[in-house]
Amino acid sequence: MSAATAGLLAGMALGFAAFFGGFWAFLLVMFLGLAGLLAGRMLQGDLKMSDFVGPRDRR
Repeated sequence: MSAATAGLLAGMALGFAAFFGGFWAFLLVMFLGLAGLLAGRMLQGDLKMSDFVGPRDRR
């Protein structure tokens, strides 16, 4: 699936959530979509948890 197709599907899902569920449903769908994207990228090996956490230098 191309990035354009994935973007189209994500936009349609957010549009349906906003239309039928309102603003809070829109935010919930957006948050869960982002969480799914990050989890999928981590499972593929494109992201590591260390990318989000800074160095832990204790002085």
